[in-house]
Amino acid sequence: MIEFVLDGRSRVATYLQLVLQVKQALRVGLAQPGDQLPKVREVAQALAINPNTVLKAYRELELAGLAAGRPGVGTFLVGTLAGPSLANQAELREELVLWLRKARAAGLSRDDLAALIDTTIRATDEDGGNT
Repeated sequence: MIEFVLDGRSRVATYLQLVLQVKQALRVGLAQPGDQLPKVREVAQALAINPNTVLKAYRELELAGLAAGRPGVGTFLVGTLAGPSLANQAELREELVLWLRKARAAGLSRDDLAALIDTTIRATDEDGGNT
């Protein structure tokens, strides 16, 4: 089951942070169609946010065709964002974990890592992936 985490420093609206976390979980195979999302009340209590914020996120997922509510039961994922590359992701993730540990050991902070990854992605996008 997805465990939501909020970034209080983010400029992204709270409900969108929840939506993006579900989409990310679907994209990398950590969540799949049929999985139940946490109950609205549980998420609201755990994150100390208004239940309407969670409802808004779940509605957004429903509009995107990724979730469906079942009255009295909960909200379930019905769509996926995982593409054909999902099979390769496990090996790549293992390599990334090793790289991240090495970067942390070298003294890079979370913000340093995010900046390095973001700028590298942009650089490879700009040159067509030939870097």
